[in-house]
Amino acid sequence: MNKILRRVLTVLPAVLLQCLWLYVLFVWLAPWAALINAALSVLALLFVLYIITKQDESTYKILWLLVILTFPLPGALLYLLFGNKRTTKPLKKMLDKSPLPKDESDDSAVYSEMSADNERLAQTFKWVENKTGFLPCKNREAKYYPLGDDMFPDMLDELKKAEKFIFVEYFIIEDGLMWDSMVDILAEKAAAGVDVRVMYDDLGSISTYTKKDAADLKKKGIRCVAFNPLVTVKGTLNCRDHRKMLIIDGRVAFSGGVNLADEYINHIEKHGHWKDIGFRLTGDAVGNYVRMFTQFWNAFASDEHVPEEYLPARVSTDSEASDGFILSYYDSPLRPEAVSNELYVDLLSQAKKSAWFFTPYLMPGNALLDAFVRAARRGVDVRIIMPGVPDKKLVYRMSRSFYRVLLEAGVKIYEYTPGFVHAKACIVDGTVGSVGTVNLDYRSLFLHFENNSLFYRASLLDSLKEDFLATQEKCVERTAENIGTGFGKWLVDGILRIFAPLC
Repeated sequence: MNKILRRVLTVLPAVLLQCLWLYVLFVWLAPWAALINAALSVLALLFVLYIITKQDESTYKILWLLVILTFPLPGALLYLLFGNKRTTKPLKKMLDKSPLPKDESDDSAVYSEMSADNERLAQTFKWVENKTGFLPCKNREAKYYPLGDDMFPDMLDELKKAEKFIFVEYFIIEDGLMWDSMVDILAEKAAAGVDVRVMYDDLGSISTYTKKDAADLKKKGIRCVAFNPLVTVKGTLNCRDHRKMLIIDGRVAFSGGVNLADEYINHIEKHGHWKDIGFRLTGDAVGNYVRMFTQFWNAFASDEHVPEEYLPARVSTDSEASDGFILSYYDSPLRPEAVSNELYVDLLSQAKKSAWFFTPYLMPGNALLDAFVRAARRGVDVRIIMPGVPDKKLVYRMSRSFYRVLLEAGVKIYEYTPGFVHAKACIVDGTVGSVGTVNLDYRSLFLHFENNSLFYRASLLDSLKEDFLATQEKCVERTAENIGTGFGKWLVDGILRIFAPLC
């Protein structure tokens, strides 16, 4: 109900403005109504031309074109408030004042070794580095968790070993067994002199974590800040911190889809069995996560900056055993390119045998949708595992509106019958893949800050593949025959796909 109320409050000012304008137009300005309407129509046309010529996702542009052409005045106002990247300038200004800490490491040996094995994929890694500023490294150890239930005990064990600092950054924090158990350790460590910092998304946790909760943390010696607080309706409302990371002493990092709430470890049940995944990193790979957190904390917290000595230097040598390669990065709606979206398009274009995806939501833009279709049509085994029990019924229905075009191209779609899939991952040809926080929907791919780890020839991918196949056994396969047909369904699907960028 809170989320619905916020959406209503967001749109209400524009609707009221349109009503007021119509009243003024037909009551006070009646003699000039036709002339004024004609002028507004010309301005609306110019606005439409501006949107058409912008380099943006076509689905997103179509939505705004329909809104502005139907309701010129409120439509233009809503676009200026929420649809234009210029409205994100306040966030960009804050991040520009706190640039990403530099990594002066020499990655030439990494690219040399990778290029000798797969030059095309090395180009992909280099592209991600150029766009994000994060460097790849040899992977020392990456442990895969097929459930949040499995990851939680290891998180507690590593927290107890903390000696210098603990960084916590999550989209959702909610009081319960999971978070309360962590807070007990965080408070104990803070009292012992460990630097403990917590960052959470204000809108993501708006119904689960309050200012009072944050104040209670501070009383325990734990620094705490809410990302992009929802004080008023503003242009940065949609830019949320969807990242998830726990970093301890720069020696270990946890990430994946798991938020800090009890349904993520199946302590409570909200939508059947909660299928989520995560991983633990050690070695040089942890450094990128320290840099991610450091930039955000220094940019958005008024508290003391993260000391430079917390940033780990790379220590691996060529003689050390390694487990493939890893490049961890974060997505930003402030960049011109949607990195993860373009990465998935690129990986699908390189796929020769298979491309398997976990995602809770399936509302891709046209470029990614076309990449799925093209890969399947040329014979690649493309599979997508989706939830069988939805957490948001409308969003679930919107995701299903994309099924037909994918199924007809040969993509296989499976729904997890025991409950809700919150995992976000992909594996291509069994050798390259990613695990992180990125959903296959517009908000995640284009509007949110996300974090993702790209692996190549790492044993974690073997574990991911095994888990994918085991999860598939608990799914029902959807086919073009059992998703329904008819004009009514076609009409509803078309309407839902237009509005998918809003969800």
